[in-house]
Amino acid sequence: MADWNTVIKNLTSAVRLCAAVLALAAAGACASNPRGIVPAGTTEPDKFLFDKGTDALTAKKWLTSRAFFKQVVETYTASPYRPDAKLGIGDTYLGEATSEALVLAINEYTEFLSFYPTNRRADYAQYKLGMAHFKQMRLPQRDQTETRAALKEFDTFVTRYPASSLMPEAKAKLRETRDRLSEADYQVGYFYWRQKWYPGSIDRFKAIIKEDPAFTGRDRVYYYLADSLVKVKQPAEALPYFERLVKEFEQSELLILAQKRIAELKAQPAQPPGKPST
Repeated sequence: MADWNTVIKNLTSAVRLCAAVLALAAAGACASNPRGIVPAGTTEPDKFLFDKGTDALTAKKWLTSRAFFKQVVETYTASPYRPDAKLGIGDTYLGEATSEALVLAINEYTEFLSFYPTNRRADYAQYKLGMAHFKQMRLPQRDQTETRAALKEFDTFVTRYPASSLMPEAKAKLRETRDRLSEADYQVGYFYWRQKWYPGSIDRFKAIIKEDPAFTGRDRVYYYLADSLVKVKQPAEALPYFERLVKEFEQSELLILAQKRIAELKAQPAQPPGKPST
């Protein structure tokens, strides 16, 4: 009897699953046939659908817009509007900005670059591909997989499309992406500093300066690297980092402290070669 009950339970679950799949399929069918069917006698039905999709995209009606664009892509395979419609599909997913939608946006932009590598809007697709990863970046304390993916795509953009009108936006996002990665590394180094494991903090802070010398928060890196070096009795190596903080940052919450530490280090008597400071 127990086995029979299990069979009935499994069958019921399967029926419910099928019903859900059918419901989603029906919803997709409805979405793929939006209102505004191409009027009879329209000489450019692909343009009509594309314009409808563009209007819906502007109005942030993601599902409606996507349905029109998909009709262009799937029905008018030779249409000159097909590449732009393909991008439009990606834009609807990017606009939706859910986790699932962003994955689909990445797929659309990646396919566009594969199908139309020399298209006049390839730079746009590359930039939006970076943005689809950028929108999934996590806080510095969390996993940085998507941040690294965004960095890769923005780097590709800068290298491949130097004359693009999107370059200022791409460079700004590239800086934000690098800052996120460097901030994640900084927080690890700062954790080591708080735990008084100075060899670890020194290695981490030096790596940030080497890999990302333009890090927006490098004033903190300079200060805690210098302080770590002082703690391990290397004041001569610490001093230049305090000085770099003062030279490069007119405004920093650590500026006054750095100036004080510089004065203290310079006031110390010179140490004979090979003799650690006390």
